[in-house]
Amino acid sequence: MAEMTMVDAIRQAMKEEMERDESVVVIGEDVGQYGGAFRATEGLFDQFGEFRVVDMPISESAIIGVALGMGIMGFRPVAEIQFADFVSCGFDQIVNQTATLRYRTAGEMNAPLVIRSPSAAGVHGGLYHSQSPEGWFAHTPGLKVVVPSTAYDAKGLLKAAIRDDDPVIFFEPKYLYRRAKDDIPEKDFIIPIGKARVLQEGDDVTVVTYGSMVLHSRSAMEKLAEDDISVELIDLRSIMPLDKDTIYTSIRKTNRAVLVHEDHKTLGIGAEIAALLSDELFEYLDAPIVRVAAPDTPVPYSPPLEEFYLPKESDIIDAVNRVIEY
Repeated sequence: MAEMTMVDAIRQAMKEEMERDESVVVIGEDVGQYGGAFRATEGLFDQFGEFRVVDMPISESAIIGVALGMGIMGFRPVAEIQFADFVSCGFDQIVNQTATLRYRTAGEMNAPLVIRSPSAAGVHGGLYHSQSPEGWFAHTPGLKVVVPSTAYDAKGLLKAAIRDDDPVIFFEPKYLYRRAKDDIPEKDFIIPIGKARVLQEGDDVTVVTYGSMVLHSRSAMEKLAEDDISVELIDLRSIMPLDKDTIYTSIRKTNRAVLVHEDHKTLGIGAEIAALLSDELFEYLDAPIVRVAAPDTPVPYSPPLEEFYLPKESDIIDAVNRVIEY
């Protein structure tokens, strides 16, 4: 066992998969000798060389298009988009070309590629370096979408994504890059995509969250325990496919739901889960479903404004108390 930060675990996952399978290649801006903007690819160029760690021009459309072509030709590319905000420049390549490949070729072709990217706010990056675009891609049939919250999960999920025969969008909350630390086993392991994790069992209310908000939800849960409020905390890990079974099992027990995410509130992942619960588990609900999310504005650059903008521990506590007192 060795303690690793999330960014170290991500690097280790790519290194191990490149050692295991020669078809795995890494492409992106500054991923080579520079080692990536966040040092997620540091050392890979020295070990694997320029033909397996490929620096690309500043063109997200080209990066994703090349990755798709490589996937079709038998490689397993891991394409880094330096900031998730700029994935929109390659949006057509992802949603109209990559996501539809298996469907429009009647299963004769597939796209085994990973698009990994630092996402979300909390580091004062301003509106062009702080977005949470997972909702865009969860809405697109043909894509799997993953957002880890721990170093251990980041490694296991990334290894699973690289081995997957379909495209996986892998968002890495950069706020957690060096805050999330775990003891990582040396042995090979994967975490199946599409399986949520119950971080804490409870009886009074279910909190469903993912990414950076897991950290704040854990903190809120500890404060609520001081008032004898028992929270069941679920980390989705995979946004698509969504582990409805784990969520539903919890709601049948607690009968209350608080949905927490960093993305904008309107049409976010929380809205979809709320709709599912209303459609399929309405008779189990003893209180309205409450969403805790960011307002529908760009992410502010000013540190005090960003702190106000982002969901925080106090917001989660208030939401849980609302459904408990209903």
